[in-house]
Amino acid sequence: MFECTAIAAAWICQYRGAVFDMLLYLAPSLMLALVIRRLAAWHPFFLLFRLAGTICHELAHFFVGLLTYARPAAFSVMPRRMAGGWQLGSVCLTRVRWYNAAPAALAPFLVAGVPLLVALWRTRPGWQFEGIDLLLAFAVAPQFLACWPSAADWKISLRSWPYLLIGAVAWAALHYWRA
Repeated sequence: MFECTAIAAAWICQYRGAVFDMLLYLAPSLMLALVIRRLAAWHPFFLLFRLAGTICHELAHFFVGLLTYARPAAFSVMPRRMAGGWQLGSVCLTRVRWYNAAPAALAPFLVAGVPLLVALWRTRPGWQFEGIDLLLAFAVAPQFLACWPSAADWKISLRSWPYLLIGAVAWAALHYWRA
């Protein structure tokens, strides 16, 4: 059998029991997220179950837009029927530039921290599944659906192409000095 450190970082191995508990705790929420996604595709009524995730997704755009001077001007979480489906929410940023496009557009990745923080809080040593965990599963499930940027978000993030150049130069410099 392999040692944990042979296939994972040492810090993961040190906390592997806690990591397993967190993954076990989040499994029902992830399954519920898949059910919500399927039901929302079947009937618009079920978009209501995605509301908590949509709010977090759009708030991530809004606050990162504020921090990076992208000037958020409008915030909406009212679903709108579009040609290809539904737009669940939007944030209008009035000053998107090359230096703030990627952070503001890819901000929904931060939403993935919500389920992880809830799992960390609820899986302290000696944890047991309680009634509140059922409610938390319904609150956390939409976050799994909301943590991935939309196609429009990815297009906006491409305005930050200089980041790719800066990253490539930094990577090359790091390998040059290591050699």
